Amino acid sequence: AKEAGKTVPKTSATQIALELIRTKGITGLYKGTGATMLRDVSFSVVYFPLFATLNDLGPRKADGSGEAVFWCSFLSGCAAGSLAALSVNPFDVVKTRLQVLKKAEGEMQFNGVADCVKKTFVNEGPKAFFKGGLCRMIVIAPLFGIAQMVYFLGVAESILGIKQTKV
Repeated sequence: AKEAGKTVPKTSATQIALELIRTKGITGLYKGTGATMLRDVSFSVVYFPLFATLNDLGPRKADGSGEAVFWCSFLSGCAAGSLAALSVNPFDVVKTRLQVLKKAEGEMQFNGVADCVKKTFVNEGPKAFFKGGLCRMIVIAPLFGIAQMVYFLGVAESILGIKQTKV
């Protein structure tokens, strides 16, 4: 590939992984794992109770099962996913900054989650933690809306031939 008169070598995921192992050992592959867990666990703590609450507010199926109608599950999943994504965006920013392989000239270096949070806050302010938040909300909303709708419709059970049991 060419970039403004320069030839940029192609790099594969395998080459990157091997280079990380060569230069930083096997632990180099796990840089940012703590930040990733912080983001993902926090997301679940926000998402699931919010989804359950929103889903309970909607209309029920007419069959007497007490289950929400499918579009209610979809909208509840979209809303809960979107709000959870925005609420944990600061952790995503930290995770991404810790996992960057090659820093640009003059770009900050970080030594862990706390150092990244401190330097980002001091140098860029609180708004920096919400960079990309809208994009994450746009991606996560339909993803979790569809996932909840599929779950409530029993699509996986249907495909696998498993009879769905209602509690």
